[in-house]
Amino acid sequence: MNIRLVGNLLGKLLLLEAGLMFPSFIVSLACAGTDRMAFVATIALLACVGGTLNLAARPRVHDLRAREAFIVVSTGWILLSAFGALPFRLSGAIPAYVDAFFETVSGFTTTGASILPQVETLPRGVLFWRSFTHWIGGMGVLVLTLAITPKVTGRTSHLMRAESPGPELSRLVPRMGETAKILYLIYVALTLANIVALLLAGLPAYDACIHAFGTAGTGGFSSRNLSVGAYDSVAVDVITTVFMLMFGLNFAFYFHVLTSGLRKAARNEELIAYLCIVGAAILIVTLNILPLFGGGFFRSLRYASFQVASIVSTTGYFTADFNAWPQLSRAILVGLMLMGSCAGSTAGGVKTIRVLLLCKNVRRQVRNTFMPRRVSLVKLDGKTVEEATLSQVGLFFFAYIGLLLVATVFVSADGFSLTTNFTAVLSAISNVGPCLGDEVGVLGNYGVYGAPSKLVLSFCMLAGRLEIFPMFVLLSPRAWGLCRAGRPRGKARA
Repeated sequence: MNIRLVGNLLGKLLLLEAGLMFPSFIVSLACAGTDRMAFVATIALLACVGGTLNLAARPRVHDLRAREAFIVVSTGWILLSAFGALPFRLSGAIPAYVDAFFETVSGFTTTGASILPQVETLPRGVLFWRSFTHWIGGMGVLVLTLAITPKVTGRTSHLMRAESPGPELSRLVPRMGETAKILYLIYVALTLANIVALLLAGLPAYDACIHAFGTAGTGGFSSRNLSVGAYDSVAVDVITTVFMLMFGLNFAFYFHVLTSGLRKAARNEELIAYLCIVGAAILIVTLNILPLFGGGFFRSLRYASFQVASIVSTTGYFTADFNAWPQLSRAILVGLMLMGSCAGSTAGGVKTIRVLLLCKNVRRQVRNTFMPRRVSLVKLDGKTVEEATLSQVGLFFFAYIGLLLVATVFVSADGFSLTTNFTAVLSAISNVGPCLGDEVGVLGNYGVYGAPSKLVLSFCMLAGRLEIFPMFVLLSPRAWGLCRAGRPRGKARA
């Protein structure tokens, strides 16, 4: 393994985090916050460690292989969270480091699960950093590193593939670095549009930025204890609902709209399936919660559409306590929590395209049962899907459910209800944030869990954001070159 290249990239990543922490430091200075020295210390430490790695580990060969890419991504996200937790800890906003680490992992992975019972008392700089981690992690900080690191050559698609959500990597232009730049330009443009819309709806500039960061990264951290519901504004609800759904779309869709037109770009099976599922869910939930809102259809539609958009996009904002909704509505929301939005978006979950391919593959197997001699192919958007891709989708789903079940067993040691533990783990892996159950629920927080469970949930959040396998690779001795037994002589290393 090219250890020098791995160390060099990790150094660049830490230097980038130091730079990305400056806006929060500026906010702290502007607000005369007590947290400014926490940012000074953290930025200085990041600069020292990152600079040392960057200079001491200058690689002789810049070719990035799959193994190095997976190690950089998994280790990089852990380091980002470990250093990113320091402002919380050093400022005293979160006294326990494990809690600060959990909060930071939740931010970078765009989960939005919090251990804080009161967020409105946090220093403004720390609160800004808390939400800004959503925006940083939404598109992927390693993708940003790739976009600004032209020296990393060779198979750089490994780096984007290891961090980008979905079964396949969308290459918009031939060069991966240019693809990363295009994606970030779209991301920034949509974020700015969201901020402007919230400003026009009457939100203060600080709150507009906080909630735009949470919406863009589909994270869900808010500056208010009652989330978006604290504003009790129809305009804010509608704007946030629309943008949550927009950030749940594949970003390649916006590129194709600009280059090929809306009609051609909309001929996408995943997009159609996503919109149909969302529309059906909104209608069913609206009708199901009508009695809770006095039979008012449009009031029920307002809350149902917001919550469906929030859960399916894995944002996690709320305007109502959906833990108190009827069982049918709660079951639909749990299903959407598992599915998530489109591949290539900032959302979590299994992804609509995987669910679509699983359904198509099941339908093919059922047909083959009755007509075993018939050659049946799975097609998506008129193109045949390779068997290897279908196998990868099935393997991903198996790993997803396996991690869900194993992690649920671990966190059950804290003694909470099965509903709480199961939906908490599902929420962590799917990067949603809120869960069901009386102990945590929508209005509660994850602070009730012990330190071991918080670390398990942190691992689940990282695994969910990185599509499971990069975190599994990190645990493999063979990935680090520590296990060489069984390798035939004379064969090249993988």
